[in-house]
Amino acid sequence: MITVAEQLVSLVAPSSVEADQYRGLRHSIERLHRDSGLQVVAVTSPGAGEGKTITTLNLAASLAQSPQTRILVIDADLHRPSVAEYLGIAPPHSPGLSDAIAGESSTLEPAMRRIEPFNLSVVLAGSGQSGAYELLNSPRLDLLLTNARNDFDYIIVDTPPVVPLPDSRLLARCVDGFLIVVAAHRTPRKALAEALTLVDSTKTLGMVFNGDDRPLSPYASYYGYHGSGDDASRSHHGPSGWQRPRSTSGKNTHA
Repeated sequence: MITVAEQLVSLVAPSSVEADQYRGLRHSIERLHRDSGLQVVAVTSPGAGEGKTITTLNLAASLAQSPQTRILVIDADLHRPSVAEYLGIAPPHSPGLSDAIAGESSTLEPAMRRIEPFNLSVVLAGSGQSGAYELLNSPRLDLLLTNARNDFDYIIVDTPPVVPLPDSRLLARCVDGFLIVVAAHRTPRKALAEALTLVDSTKTLGMVFNGDDRPLSPYASYYGYHGSGDDASRSHHGPSGWQRPRSTSGKNTHA
């Protein structure tokens, strides 16, 4: 039995109010899955420490609460991987995504780990974080993810921050959409604006707001959301909501 981080409320406290809030995000993803065939979701943020990895894992764990649903998490942050740390997996490196891309197998199976007793499979970042651009730009990645689509209902990909690194833009060709995690009181508006410019607008699913420190009320605990970032010292509330980016027509759509 592994020991996962307390912030992963969808795993350690699935009946909690905080886990219910991630189920709100799960519902939106499931709706897009039914309506448009959404299957591979990348999670990114404008900068570091804004909550993307915790959002990735809690969303995946929430989806995995349906026992018949097949869920794969991929740590594609080859610069600063942290999925292994949050899941309590040691050693955190090989084998993983980088090894699978550099290898010869046509599937991710050799790099895959089953997380028991949770309904999750995970591919860690791997041993070779050098040359991340070349690895993620390889046509081998397209092949691996195409084949993974046949084996899983949802693939949730933790990606590096979009502003300082080009990696998320490389991954755009392989995923169906991006969730952009924004830290309340932390993410600069300029950084968010740049992130929305860098991510293909046709693949921007919405923004998840983390770190809202307003106190929960009975109304807010049912309809509102509060969140935390990747920093382990923060509380492990759920996401503070999901908002679709403003469209060119000037209308806001809430998922």
